[in-house]
Amino acid sequence: MHIYKLSGRNVEVTDAMRVYVEEKLTRLDRYHDQITDARVTLTVRDVRDSTRRNRVEVQLNVPHGIIRAEEHHADMYAAIDKASDVLERQLRKFKTRYMKQRHDGAPQPEPGPAEADVDAGFDDVSDFQPEIVRTKRFELRPMSPEDAVAQMEALGHDFYVFVNMKGGQSGVVYRRKDGHYGLIEPSA
Repeated sequence: MHIYKLSGRNVEVTDAMRVYVEEKLTRLDRYHDQITDARVTLTVRDVRDSTRRNRVEVQLNVPHGIIRAEEHHADMYAAIDKASDVLERQLRKFKTRYMKQRHDGAPQPEPGPAEADVDAGFDDVSDFQPEIVRTKRFELRPMSPEDAVAQMEALGHDFYVFVNMKGGQSGVVYRRKDGHYGLIEPSA
């Protein structure tokens, strides 16, 4: 796999880091026909908690979607390892779904020896069929994004859907991993 963009925030990306990232992501070569673009960002944060200091973000553009992994670790190389493992699992799931849709129910070939070794220790995702198991209906009330955050926190949820008082459009507030909040608004 060729890294199309490797960048660093608060860290100089050394040749050794670049080589290590490329070596780790070569495990994804078997999915090369699904990956159209790749971006890797290495970040070092100046925080007191050294266990979450290094962050690796990888975004792979695939047909009809994005596969993303974000991992933290005190050691940058360990964070790269963890992100690579996550991407491989996600790509395996994507490939299974993609091939199933593409072949419209045709039986899938058995994995070869290399794929069987990689899959060892992981759940068999080819049998998993995600389904909607619960439906909720609720009244969307007009409120400000700040009020929606307060409502979300009061309910103990990670997101909250509401109607924005200012524009009359629906929106979603959500809790980000960094502890802050995000707002999703539709655009027409």
